[in-house]
Amino acid sequence: MSISRRNVTLGGAALATAALAESAFGWDGPLRDMIEDVEDFKIASDAYVFGYPLVTMEMTRRVITNVVKPEGTRGPMGTLIKLRSYPNASFRDITAPNADTLYTTAFFDVGDEPWVVSVPDMKGRYFLLPFLSAWTEVFQVPGSRTTGTKAQTYLISGPNWSGKVPEGMVQLKSPTSMVWMLGRIYCTGTPEDYAEVHALQDQFKLYPLSAHGKNYTPPPGKVDPSIDMKTPVRDQVNAMSAVEFFTLLADLMKRNPPALKDAPALERFKQINLVPGESFNPKAIDERWYKRLPGLSFDRIMLHFKFSDGDVQDINGWGYTTKTGVYGTDYLQRALITAIGLGANRPQDAVYPTSLKDKHGKAYDGAHKYTLHFPAGQLPPVKGFWSLTMYDENMFFVANPINRYSMSVRTNPKYQPDGSLIIYVQHENPGPEKEANWLPAPKGKFHLMLRLYWPDENDPSILDGSWVIPAVTRGQ
Repeated sequence: MSISRRNVTLGGAALATAALAESAFGWDGPLRDMIEDVEDFKIASDAYVFGYPLVTMEMTRRVITNVVKPEGTRGPMGTLIKLRSYPNASFRDITAPNADTLYTTAFFDVGDEPWVVSVPDMKGRYFLLPFLSAWTEVFQVPGSRTTGTKAQTYLISGPNWSGKVPEGMVQLKSPTSMVWMLGRIYCTGTPEDYAEVHALQDQFKLYPLSAHGKNYTPPPGKVDPSIDMKTPVRDQVNAMSAVEFFTLLADLMKRNPPALKDAPALERFKQINLVPGESFNPKAIDERWYKRLPGLSFDRIMLHFKFSDGDVQDINGWGYTTKTGVYGTDYLQRALITAIGLGANRPQDAVYPTSLKDKHGKAYDGAHKYTLHFPAGQLPPVKGFWSLTMYDENMFFVANPINRYSMSVRTNPKYQPDGSLIIYVQHENPGPEKEANWLPAPKGKFHLMLRLYWPDENDPSILDGSWVIPAVTRGQ
């Protein structure tokens, strides 16, 4: 299909007319390559956006599980990974680390048989245990908000299992074979509280149903030397050619089927021979698209951060979304959250407003002093907890003399006589009277993130926009 002398729009990027392409590049130039068969190209780009979460989850799984035994943030398939302490400023494994909850996580496969997850009595401590499908959808989320904190046992079953659920277990049906359990447990970070959370983590159990009633020890993992353990996962995915991407996507869909709601999209994708349950035919992709298709498609994903028609809010310099965890057929939003925040919770469990610049569009810089002022009665309305975290411009913790990476109620800030709270965001210590409210910044540029766990659904609420995040103001 050829287009001439009219504008063609692909996602957020407007392509020039064919007449312009002819005059500027000649008919054998790059723009003609893109506008010839433009409908097929757009279908393929839509398919790339559609499959980006599944491919990213698989590449993440490979890296996280490519070890013999649990170590740090990694562990073999079917093995619990227990983070025992908060990272410090030297930590570089993942961007935007948190200093509020300790993770208890695992990847496991329920395609052949269900797996059992046993949770101890959390004794009133805040926790959440989201289970994500291979498509990054949070299909169930036990925890303080939904099930309470008493002991509970779950049977996580795959899409084709129809057996009997053992007594005392609650069945959670995964729509895919791949499952990522991404548990978080609140911890103050004191030695005493670390010990209490460690004891709770050690009572979690994970085992296949066939091992029920038996002593089960996870087998050691197998290390695949061909897996790149150094390059960030997103960079690995983005470096794939179109053929490599769609070949892996088609293979993954055999055990991780799309949802019924995806039927209209899948009908379109048949035009490039992307069919669930079938292997991908490399000849279905034009050689000219091998690199251009992934590059342009990822640009579409990232442009959605700015041009999202409400999927991402921008208020007082804070950007945030309440469309995470469950996406319906909003494939661009699902791909965007995969790219910038893989493993995101449902908004009812957590919202993550992030501020890269002030409300005037000026980048934050440690050469200046800033304040964040919450008026009396206007602290973040949450039923779990909130925190304000400082990151450098690469989204890592900032080394500082008091080893404080975030501010929250648990850091015991001092309130003003009228009940309001002022947080001092600056490089230099503001002095003894204000140090309790000091969030240390680097000398150079920095970013801020609010974590709002279990947002209050009543008025005021960030979920419906009735609570507005105050702007960070610059003093000097």
